[in-house]
Order: sequence, then C-alpha cells, then structure tokens
Amino acid sequence: MKLLIVTVGHKMPDWITTGFNEYAKRMPRETRIELIEIKPEPRTTGKTTLQIMETEAARILNALPQTCRRIALDEHGATPTTKQLAAQMKDWMCEGRDIAFIIGGADGLHDSVKQAADQLMALSAFTLPHAFVRVLLAEQLYRAYSLMHNHPYHRE
Repeated sequence: MKLLIVTVGHKMPDWITTGFNEYAKRMPRETRIELIEIKPEPRTTGKTTLQIMETEAARILNALPQTCRRIALDEHGATPTTKQLAAQMKDWMCEGRDIAFIIGGADGLHDSVKQAADQLMALSAFTLPHAFVRVLLAEQLYRAYSLMHNHPYHRE
C-alpha cells in the first residue's frame, strides 16, 4: 500500500522538503509515502479565485490513481486522534488500496475534489500553511505506523 500525499505546490523551502523527506524515509517499503506535487495555477493571470481552484481541482483529480481511497484534507473534516489514525491505517492496509491524502493550494480545495473524496479529514482546528501540512501529515502517518507496530517513537 502506498500513502500518496497529493498537494498543490512545488519549489518548497528547504526546511519543508527536509522535514517531509525525514518522515517519508522512515516508512517501510510496504507502506511508503510518495509525494505528488501539483503545479499551482498562477495568481497573476486575472482569473478569479474560483477559476483558479477549478483549474487546480482538475489537475488534482487527473493525478489521482483511479482505485485509490481519497482523503481530502479540509478544516471541516473529522479530526482523528493519532490512535484513531493508526486504527484507520490498519483497516486501510487490510483493504489493500493505495491512500491519497489531498492537500489544496493557497485557496484550499474546490468542492469537486471534496465531493470526489471518500473522506474529509482535518489535521487541526488551526488554519495551517499548505506547505507545512505535508510535513505534519508525513509525521502523523509515521507516528500512526509506529504505534501500530509498538515502536517507541509514540509515547503515551
């Protein structure tokens, strides 16, 4: 099973790339994290925010594997605890499909992406910078995996 992090944005600051890579490399082969970066639509074309979000939504949906479970990260989604995420991950592993976590761009996700998702998930009640979310999500996926396998990384 692959854990795909599909995110609008590229050319991230070094600390974002370093942080993401640190957690991604800790994951085992059978549950590896892969990053799929979607090119953001330029904000200088005169398009409205809605038009920009629609263009990015089309790019996101085209990048997703057909059979993957789609989880859109959205502030109105469920906010699982780490233990709940670990339990979900265990269920997902039994299911055998790849999991795509979808992170929107600076303006968020278009409704078409949210409607195409199997689930909405929030990582926090805070509004987070979309670049930082990829690091936080990678860390939480590693933490959930380590909890499932009684690794000492997660402490109660």
